[in-house]
Amino acid sequence: MVSLALGVDLGGTNARAAVVDRDSGEIVAAHKEPLRARDPAAVVDVVSHAIQAATEALGVAVGSFRSVGVGVAGQCLGSTGVVLNAPNLGWRDVPFGTLLAERLGVAVRIANDLSAAAWGEKRFGAAQGLSEAVLVFVGSGVGSGLILGGKLHEGARGVGGELGHVKVRPSRPTTPLRRCGCGMMGCLEAYTSGVNIAARVREELSAGISSRVLALAGGDPARITASVVDAAWAEGDAYARALWDEVADLLGAAIANVATLLNPERIILGGGVVLGCPNLVRLAREQFERKVLVAARQGLSVERAFLGDDAGVIGAALLE
Repeated sequence: MVSLALGVDLGGTNARAAVVDRDSGEIVAAHKEPLRARDPAAVVDVVSHAIQAATEALGVAVGSFRSVGVGVAGQCLGSTGVVLNAPNLGWRDVPFGTLLAERLGVAVRIANDLSAAAWGEKRFGAAQGLSEAVLVFVGSGVGSGLILGGKLHEGARGVGGELGHVKVRPSRPTTPLRRCGCGMMGCLEAYTSGVNIAARVREELSAGISSRVLALAGGDPARITASVVDAAWAEGDAYARALWDEVADLLGAAIANVATLLNPERIILGGGVVLGCPNLVRLAREQFERKVLVAARQGLSVERAFLGDDAGVIGAALLE
């Protein structure tokens, strides 16, 4: 299958396998399976079944592919196939690449899901033709993928680009600290991801904070999302305004620091919070403009991701 490649996007709730045309980036067959259990053996079963369904739709065998690429929502030692920490799966130090390769009978290359997505955007999306680009996703989690020197940059051990786990809250008694899904305190993701924003709002409303957010969620705390907070902001809700000022300040500063440190040609924004919270994105971009090094801002464009949900599986299929 010289012109076709096989990839998997593995999240905390679903596994999506796709056969991708190497020349065009087109997904020619795909299959998604829910994860009913998250232990490694069960996930191997689900991923294998998704792969079989996608390849059988084309009448080709898995063994005809030279490798399978997998983007995993977690910290991965790509060269070894070990998933160091995948909070949504409850994994630590799982040799997932080896387990899946043994099941499929072909080589498996794993990478962080946002590294895979960045590579997809580099090959066929918003970073096509660029040598230096950073993908920043703000959704249920927060992360980034790095294109440096025209290549996917994963760091010395494969865990480069973990923007969601940079520390944005100092450990002082007067500063509120929130625990991140990685187990540490003060991470950017703990304050700015969709899941953590919703959890914080529910906590604070339960503690007696007054806000329109609950009414906009239909009176059901379980329906509170970052998008609902964004809608409350648009109505002038004081609580939503204060929260968005804080979140925008953290996001804008983090993205500005990435730009200052790496001097990319383009920063690409994606993820559910970016798509669903236009007011927050505008505020974060204002903070970015205030905080980025002037010299690094010259010639830098900030764009939306082009490939959407397909970026990860396309990029995974094209991992080498």
